[in-house]
Amino acid sequence: MFSKSYDVEPSHIDFQGVVDGLYYPFYMEWTRHAFMKEALGIDMEEAFKQGEVYMLLEYALRFRKSLKQGDRLEVTCQLEKSEKRNRVNFVQEIKVDGVTYAEATFVATCLVNGRPSMPEAVVNALSL
Repeated sequence: MFSKSYDVEPSHIDFQGVVDGLYYPFYMEWTRHAFMKEALGIDMEEAFKQGEVYMLLEYALRFRKSLKQGDRLEVTCQLEKSEKRNRVNFVQEIKVDGVTYAEATFVATCLVNGRPSMPEAVVNALSL
């Protein structure tokens, strides 16, 4: 499973001394983008220049524990087939010392000439 490690950014801490819930999706986004580039070979910025628009359609996020200043987190990412055509699910978790702090599923697609499609690299990864 693909993962990246991050230290909690001090600017993400709210008045209660925990990471504001707004920032959990950012850590997941950073990992998703790294996964696309490092594991699938898709550079989204270059793809955009070629007319491919990668976009999220929806997500569901479940908080389990609060991240705190000083936490070193591991964010995981794996693909899962969507029930809908031309969509893919990115299943992600934020963990600290192996304990799940948040879990989410992000539903995404790629638009080519305005039409939803699935890049070959994604299709191939789903069939593994």
